[in-house]
Amino acid sequence: MSKSSPKLFNKCFWLHAAGIIFVGLGFVGMALPVMPTTIFFILALACFTRSSPKFANWLLTHPKFGEPLKLWHDHQVIPIKGKWGAGLGMLLGYMILLYSQPALWVLILVASIEVAVMIYILSKPSAPPISL
Repeated sequence: MSKSSPKLFNKCFWLHAAGIIFVGLGFVGMALPVMPTTIFFILALACFTRSSPKFANWLLTHPKFGEPLKLWHDHQVIPIKGKWGAGLGMLLGYMILLYSQPALWVLILVASIEVAVMIYILSKPSAPPISL
């Protein structure tokens, strides 16, 4: 038997593909006010960190979203502006959901998820630790 040939669709390929999809969703989120943006760039960074240092570096040095990604990557910091944006975005999305008059269980489920997400967001630091 011959040695096994490298797989075309290995773990690195799938991480890279997922990273590209997440970047695309992040850009869509920049255009749509009710779709999150930052979480997709964080997920893309996680994928690229494991599959493509070149693309991870591109994200970390990007002029618009590089700094918040660096803060998250290094210290899991969510700036105050980001916390407000997340809270207001979730509130807006929930108000639109209320307007569409869904079933009660949908309202309760979405509210529960949004409260859990907001607790998580508020539990993260708003600034990096001060180095002495």
